[in-house]
Amino acid sequence: MNAATKLSPSLKRYAWLSIVAAIATILLKGVAWGLTGSVGLLSDAIESCVNLAGALMALWMLTLAEIPADDDHAHGHGKAEYFSSAFEGFLILLAAIAIGYAAVVRLMNPAPLEAVGVGLLVSVLASVINFATARILLEVGKKRNSITLEADAHHLMTDVWTSVGVIAGIGLVWLTDLLWLDPVIALIVSLNIIWTGWHLIQRSAAGLMDTSLPLDEREKIESILALYREQGLDFHALRTRQAGSRTFVTLHVLVPGCWTVKQGHDWAERIELDICKVLSQAHITTHLEPLEDPVSMFDQELDRSS
Repeated sequence: MNAATKLSPSLKRYAWLSIVAAIATILLKGVAWGLTGSVGLLSDAIESCVNLAGALMALWMLTLAEIPADDDHAHGHGKAEYFSSAFEGFLILLAAIAIGYAAVVRLMNPAPLEAVGVGLLVSVLASVINFATARILLEVGKKRNSITLEADAHHLMTDVWTSVGVIAGIGLVWLTDLLWLDPVIALIVSLNIIWTGWHLIQRSAAGLMDTSLPLDEREKIESILALYREQGLDFHALRTRQAGSRTFVTLHVLVPGCWTVKQGHDWAERIELDICKVLSQAHITTHLEPLEDPVSMFDQELDRSS
């Protein structure tokens, strides 16, 4: 038996929002770099190019993830989202290398900055766009359990903090005439970006390896099962996994052997529906077994005991 929550509306419009924001910030940061000649602002512009590539990948993977289950993909296509977040993590690492290279070249060949005031104002405007977009994507990503939108949001938020560091650094160069500050800040930015990229790749790998749901969500399931244990039922072989925005839960429900099939089925349906109420886009599968039969205890592990 199984139960599943109703699928939510499409998330693709949020990917389009990210694409528009990325194009706008690329143009603005490109202008800022052109006005000032700052390698820090160049690093910021490069990261926005990565944002655009990541947003395009997110749109593609969200489109795949929303394809209904078919004969070849009985559990749906939700795992496509992990390819998006892994790809974005990889792009972030490439951007960090490019930024680090540009910073080292500038450190070895210092150059004065120009039109700093106007350049900084343009960069601030780009950062405001990124911040607003990141907040929207993060809120929707957490609410709808979409690692693609969360990855995009974290990347944009990293871009925001990168911009804050770059703007502060350029301001210090402007005030102190210490030209080496600009490339040094760009190097620090590249290290911060590497950390973000590595974290995204790790999380994507965990999803592809069918890691269990977070502890707080597993505790929600256990609290529901505890209520049913008080009524004489028992459970084992609880397994959970995440596939993009979809959650999969399987468990064995142990009921009195004297019950009719209909009685056991009715109770299993209640359990499934109660779990669906606390988990977003959950697909619940239950297997009925008699409480009194020792054979019921043989299949608690993934590989059945002989």
